[in-house]
Amino acid sequence: MPDDNWIYELASFYDQGLACVMVTVLENRGSVPREIGAKMLVTLDSVIASVGGGRLEFKAIEIARAMLEAGENQLKLETFNLSAHLGQCCGGITTLSFEPVTRNHFHLALFGAGHVAKALIKIISTLPFQITWIDSRSHVFPEHIPTSVTKSVSDDPVAEISQIPAASYFLVMTHNHQLDFEITRAILKRNDFAYFGLIGSATKCERFRHQLSQSGFSQEVIDKMTCPVGLNTVKGKHPSEIAVSIAAQLIAYYQNQPQHKKISDK
Repeated sequence: MPDDNWIYELASFYDQGLACVMVTVLENRGSVPREIGAKMLVTLDSVIASVGGGRLEFKAIEIARAMLEAGENQLKLETFNLSAHLGQCCGGITTLSFEPVTRNHFHLALFGAGHVAKALIKIISTLPFQITWIDSRSHVFPEHIPTSVTKSVSDDPVAEISQIPAASYFLVMTHNHQLDFEITRAILKRNDFAYFGLIGSATKCERFRHQLSQSGFSQEVIDKMTCPVGLNTVKGKHPSEIAVSIAAQLIAYYQNQPQHKKISDK
């Protein structure tokens, strides 16, 4: 394969949300195996292209994978004496950079595949979310599902909540108010979410809050629920308008999280 195949692989990794480390030859002195600018991509289970082979490459892969396992996101430079430290016959000195490349994905569970959800999925699938889209009705899902979305047809959507990772985002907008309430109760019972938004009118939300309180939930836990979901400055009722409002609220939320700020400020 050509030396520049890493370009296409890097784009593929980014689209998949797969973290990798890009290793680049920055500086050479003496006899070395690869020229300045040569690159290699390292994931936890694959290596694309090469920075020279031998013990240098073995050591570079080891360093890159240690960075991935530790979740490091800062650029690192390492200088290698190929003869003295690595026992390679070429005997020069080379400096490699190790640059983590990640797409910061949050997990989002979307319950319901109605008109608003269909409009919303078109937007949030382009944002840094890995999405689980859940509904009991297989026929309501669109034919095309974005690659960042996993469709889940479930006879028991409430049971799916236990399978969602901690610190996930939740959006609830099913076709049935009682199902919305059962899902809401299960999410609040877990109480380990990053964000939870429930679609509905002010009247529906007040009724849910009262029922949750009667079910034994504390006001502190109930107040973690965002209802009605979306920006209250957007008054439109069209599904696309509601979807934009919800997406904007999600963006505002995750952009203010410390993890997002750390990665964005790199």
